[in-house]
Amino acid sequence: QNIHLVAKWLSSLEKKLEQHSKGSHQNFRVFISAEPAPSPASHIIPQGILENSIKITNEAPTGMHANLHKALDNFNQDTLEMCTRENEFKSILFALCYFHAVVAERRKFGPQGWNRSYPFNTGDLTISVNVLYNYLEASSKVPYDDLRYLFGEIMYGGHITDDWDRRLCKTYLEEFIKPEMMEGELLLAPGFPFPGNMDYNGYHQYVDDTLPPESPYLYGLHPNAEIGFLTQASEKLFRVVLEMQPRDTSMCEGGVVTREETVKALLEEMLEKLTDEFNIAELMAKVEERTPYVVVAFQECERMNILTSEIKRSLKELDLGLKGDLTMTSDMENLQNALFLDMVPESWIKKAYPSTASLGTWFADLLTRIKELEAWTGDFSLPSVVWFAGFFNPQSFLTAIMQSTARKNEWPLDKMTLQCDVTKKNREDFASPPREGAYVHGLFMEGARWDAQTGIITDARLKELTPAMPVIFIKAIPADTRSMYPCPVYKTRQRGPTYVWTFNLKTRENPSKWVLAGVALLLQV
Repeated sequence: QNIHLVAKWLSSLEKKLEQHSKGSHQNFRVFISAEPAPSPASHIIPQGILENSIKITNEAPTGMHANLHKALDNFNQDTLEMCTRENEFKSILFALCYFHAVVAERRKFGPQGWNRSYPFNTGDLTISVNVLYNYLEASSKVPYDDLRYLFGEIMYGGHITDDWDRRLCKTYLEEFIKPEMMEGELLLAPGFPFPGNMDYNGYHQYVDDTLPPESPYLYGLHPNAEIGFLTQASEKLFRVVLEMQPRDTSMCEGGVVTREETVKALLEEMLEKLTDEFNIAELMAKVEERTPYVVVAFQECERMNILTSEIKRSLKELDLGLKGDLTMTSDMENLQNALFLDMVPESWIKKAYPSTASLGTWFADLLTRIKELEAWTGDFSLPSVVWFAGFFNPQSFLTAIMQSTARKNEWPLDKMTLQCDVTKKNREDFASPPREGAYVHGLFMEGARWDAQTGIITDARLKELTPAMPVIFIKAIPADTRSMYPCPVYKTRQRGPTYVWTFNLKTRENPSKWVLAGVALLLQV
């Protein structure tokens, strides 16, 4: 609907309610239903209506316990008795209820839960149960593969737009709905075995008696996932409180540094630390052969020039504004606010790389990136260990590894893949680059940790949210996959659109464990 029309109508409704509040029938009531507004701009219900009404909210259940009961509430004893294959039907129905509760509630873990947020709803569950009924009635043996496909790719998968989220959804179903479920061996979560054949109330009772207390383990996640999402929620809260501080500093007591002085000092310090832009023409003259790596170096220099020139331009402009030589514009105001609140300004973000850092950390990181580029373009020989997180476009560097190996060995590019060997060493231990490929550092793991001694992924340690990875040796080889976990690499903890590449990492355990634990590599934490 058009929000302006609704706002207009609501104000006339308010007047009508006032008129009818006197002299109307004593049982006259008005019921209004509303859904949560997506943004503060959409908070359009007039205050008068809100103040005079009795407000009732229907909160979605939180936690696995409430969600699992709510999923079961969509059915009754008659549902359980409607299928001739009673045993299989009940077991898979219970598995679907658990699956439904898990996918809905996993959202609270942020990007480690799902890359994107999806509107899973009870319709998905009830339709899946209808499909289950029809398939069981029509076939002589349980078509597990077909059912998983229909639930994971169509009913629930229909909402999913991200490939990694699709893999997660599929993996849950592979763990929950399989022939072993009928043999009483299967656990839906640690300490929560599949229930046997019960009546409807029995299942509710089973959940009350057997489901362990709420924890990330119920979702296949590590307890660190909870620490991460609670930390981020509290940081967001503090950020909002900080942004609500009064902006007017003229009221300050004597001796307190004013807002302008703080910004001015920061601005001067930044301008002083920023070096000259890269002279691309001069650098090109130094290069004998434009190898794939040299091309990447130039692209990175060009991107860096665009960013640093915008930073300098905007800071100099604000400096003139603060001195009174220029009229302050809204862009300058925004820049001043960002500097004061230690946030990266919007106009810089547009020309930079994804980052969740505060301005101080972001700027220090920017200077390190410039230093790395200066060292690399000094003589254009590949650094002995490349700081993988320092690129605007890390994909182009990985592609360059494949291109240079393909040229050297005359292999077709499309038949190649990257092999990622995690070494046991740190960057200081390498004096020169490898003959083929590259050593890279600067990656962190979230959701698990790397065991350097055994050379495999293993369970995270409590409170170590993003342990650093050792140096990784990346080289291009003809395609091959062994007992590997295909691990997504993201630029930041926001995951989703910051995806870079997939690194195959060795694992002794079933890779599905790491899928459910939301294990990824990150370039920044």
